[in-house]
Amino acid sequence: MVDIEAAGGAATSGLIGAAIEKPTGYAGEAHEACTDCGEPTSGKFCSNCGQPTHVHRSLLHLVEEVLHGVLHFDARIWRTLPLLLLNPGRLTREWIQGKRTRYISPLAIFLFTVFLMFFIMSFGGTNVINAEPLEERIADARTAVTDLEASIAEAEARAAAGELGAQATADGLRGGLIGAQTRLEALEAARTSAPRADGYEVGSWQAEMVDAVQERRVSIGIGDEQFREKILHKLANPEFAVYKIQQTAYKFAFLLVPLSIPFVWLLFVWKRGFTWYDHGVFVLYSLTFISILTMLMGVLGQWNGWFTSTLASLLSLTVPVHMFAQLKGTYGLSIFSALWRTLFLLFFCVMTSVIFLLAIIVLGLTG
Repeated sequence: MVDIEAAGGAATSGLIGAAIEKPTGYAGEAHEACTDCGEPTSGKFCSNCGQPTHVHRSLLHLVEEVLHGVLHFDARIWRTLPLLLLNPGRLTREWIQGKRTRYISPLAIFLFTVFLMFFIMSFGGTNVINAEPLEERIADARTAVTDLEASIAEAEARAAAGELGAQATADGLRGGLIGAQTRLEALEAARTSAPRADGYEVGSWQAEMVDAVQERRVSIGIGDEQFREKILHKLANPEFAVYKIQQTAYKFAFLLVPLSIPFVWLLFVWKRGFTWYDHGVFVLYSLTFISILTMLMGVLGQWNGWFTSTLASLLSLTVPVHMFAQLKGTYGLSIFSALWRTLFLLFFCVMTSVIFLLAIIVLGLTG
């Protein structure tokens, strides 16, 4: 049976290889005949196969080629990134229209940013799920209990004044209060508990996950018995499960492109002049922007505080703004046409993200 993770890695590697763009420029002095196809040559490149007519074999030139490739990439990235961030509609439109030598191709920059995003996220480890110290979680739980008690008191006061529905609200809040108090008691008990044999911090999300699996409090409603046992076995080692999901997400990140293109096509199904290729370029540049934004928010997430939280919230609002600008500039839409398409596109993004996340979780925990 084919290993699906290996297939995903091979597909990603193939796409990266296909996206690498050959640098242009100095190719050395011309030889009389091409060393590849043997065609007579008169310039720096073979007119038949395109190979440089001078083939270097020195270590110094190997370094030169590396530097040239990096500088060639950098020269175009400084023209591509500002437009991608500030004027994505113009960037997408000009690439579609054939103005391509000045910019990095959408596939190349997408794969590069996805690789960089997962590379940066790997330094955060499983802290992206829950890295709060035990004392902070206890304080948060106490705040939640206090807020619920105040809300119940307010609802009961309204009920005493004869307000309809206030008593039902108070009764509903009491159920939440019981759960919050149970959570607080468990965290406070964890503070004085003996160290766990598995090495996990008492009260941590890892410890809670292990206990839930061992006590069979985790319910999986899909697949046969063997399938469910495979998932439970992975969840019994939470950090390894998160690692597998992260690796699967990286390997299959390219699937976001074919998942997204049909939704963009639906927005223009009745309009002539736009092709699937145009929508593909739009999706690649849009996903690249979201990857860059995710990296930035991931870095900000390493620091606690109101400033970074506020900044991260403001950055998340740039997604619909960027979509609106890219739609309007790429397809030449009016403000109203771009606005309603942006709303639908945001909804489609949520659908695509849910499908993708469910897929990588299943693949990661069963692979």
